[in-house]
Amino acid sequence: MLRANPQPPAPEPDDIEAWRALVAVTAAPELADAIGLATTGAVATGVPVEVRTVDLPNAVVHVGTPEGLAPDDRRVLLSVHGGAFTVGGGAATRAATGFVAGAYGVTAWSVDYRMPPDHPFPAALDDCVDAYRALLESHDPASIAVGGVSAGGNLTAALLLRLQEEGLPMPCAAVLNSPCADLTLSGDTLVNDASGDVAGLTNNLKLYTGDHDLKDPHLSPLFGRIGDDWPPTILFSGTRDFLLSDTVRMHRKLLAAGVRAELHVFEAAPHGMFGGNAPEDRLLVAQARQFLEAAWNDGAVSGDLGGSGRRLPARPASARH
Repeated sequence: MLRANPQPPAPEPDDIEAWRALVAVTAAPELADAIGLATTGAVATGVPVEVRTVDLPNAVVHVGTPEGLAPDDRRVLLSVHGGAFTVGGGAATRAATGFVAGAYGVTAWSVDYRMPPDHPFPAALDDCVDAYRALLESHDPASIAVGGVSAGGNLTAALLLRLQEEGLPMPCAAVLNSPCADLTLSGDTLVNDASGDVAGLTNNLKLYTGDHDLKDPHLSPLFGRIGDDWPPTILFSGTRDFLLSDTVRMHRKLLAAGVRAELHVFEAAPHGMFGGNAPEDRLLVAQARQFLEAAWNDGAVSGDLGGSGRRLPARPASARH
């Protein structure tokens, strides 16, 4: 779910071939930079970033290392792209990796998760869990932060719920940028959406959710149980964001559970902010980065933090963002 995506209108849910064509078009290199920025909430910094693609047993991630990163800097941001669960994969995810790593000054792991029509729920969430498990093999959880925009915010929150359920160590912090936390679409700013953006999302959501109960916390994290180990979380939205209500309700839920949670709302900002091209986008990244750096510092993240140190196969390349 991301208004800024340069994408064609969504086909009907049962038009599988049209959906496959849409997914392919929006994963093409020609749109990679624009979609990569729009679906991650990052900004272009010009920092050179080495990006390599890693094939995990059950997922694909793109790993970005910014130029000048100290060899003993173990901090990593697991980034989950947005795009209404149907846009932002392939070349866009790879491009996004460079933007995220450059903007946050740490290693970025971007999950190139499977998407409908061939891979509906819970494939994307399973891929996020698999990527996080792989990170734990080489990183202390105190060095790991997670974050996502829109549909990526949904998957990030659902990932945290899954980690709780499976008894896995939690990351040190989370960024939820305009998360679609309630797929029943019952939030006030969705019900009273003046922009008309919501009407165009129903086909995407139907394709992703199928016949599953929309109140399943893995689909709508707002209905999940927030455990004592939920990490400090920073949330972002805008006054013209149709997911403002989802973001506000998720923030209130975290506060009620005793989680350290911050909410930042930008005046006149639409869903997904301004595609990484406005001062507000840079301010958002600066605030998120400050929040994450405080969490990493609390965990004294540096040096060899343990883990197996297993080397993963990679296909190296470089890009400037």
